[in-house]
Amino acid sequence: HWLLAIVQHPSGIYSEVFEAFDIDERKVEEQLQAQLEKYKTGCQTVPGLSAHTVTMMQNALMCATIEFHEEQVNCIQLLFAYLSDDTLVNMMNVISAELDKVEPSRLVAMKEHVGDGGNNTSKATSSSNSALNQFTTDLTEQAKAGKIDPVIGRDNEIRLMIDILLRRRQNNPILTGEAGVGKTAVIEGLAQKIVDGDVPPALHDVAIKSLDLALLQAGAGMKGEFENRLKNLIREVNESSQPIILFIDEAHGLIGGGGQAGQGDAANILKPALARGELRTIAATTWAEYKKYFEKDAALTRRFQVV
Repeated sequence: HWLLAIVQHPSGIYSEVFEAFDIDERKVEEQLQAQLEKYKTGCQTVPGLSAHTVTMMQNALMCATIEFHEEQVNCIQLLFAYLSDDTLVNMMNVISAELDKVEPSRLVAMKEHVGDGGNNTSKATSSSNSALNQFTTDLTEQAKAGKIDPVIGRDNEIRLMIDILLRRRQNNPILTGEAGVGKTAVIEGLAQKIVDGDVPPALHDVAIKSLDLALLQAGAGMKGEFENRLKNLIREVNESSQPIILFIDEAHGLIGGGGQAGQGDAANILKPALARGELRTIAATTWAEYKKYFEKDAALTRRFQVV
């Protein structure tokens, strides 16, 4: 039913794929329809998804994030997942010999030339799905909008952070202190000074974006998905036309692993980006967590300066 619905979709989602593999679209539709006519009708129980369908959807999600580097699953990736499962391929051989002509490896290779795969989102929507928009909050924009309260009594810490950010080396400040002492308020104070122009010229156009670790981790249970999100985030920061400083609160949750699957590799992804200057950060953590995770790692202590 699923394949037939996609083949019959008025947008012609699979037309380019069928043309590339010399597949007769009309014959595919006839073969699928003939198979459906063999099934019983009039079932009185509540319909449910078969185990094969659930597996295909899971494989399609993994394919979208790892093979195609996309956040959403489309019909091309569903077909890729279908043809990557030996059991489903054997079923396909019985149902439609035409569809058996599709080669999964070539689907990935031709991803740039195939249309949006049934994903009718616009470029604006694609932009809204970027890693930066999904997982960060722009503190400088909030300061411009008057959503940040005045910060009093933290001028020394803010000035020290500015001095560190202007360094050539070890230019990533890390704020240490117990919960509730005002680490985030210091960052908000810096964002307000940037908006007010009360910073050196090198920081005038900088945006401070606060990383939401909970969002970055949410739903990233599949192997490689968390790392892929983090890499996409670093790439977007590096490619941004506006200089970006990433604020990582509770940084030990990212650097130290935080007990989440796949996060043992997070520090190994961050270290090269920091070393190459692709990522500028301000981190915040408790003194105990700093001693536990940061101080014992020579590569991290070379990149971060305690405030």
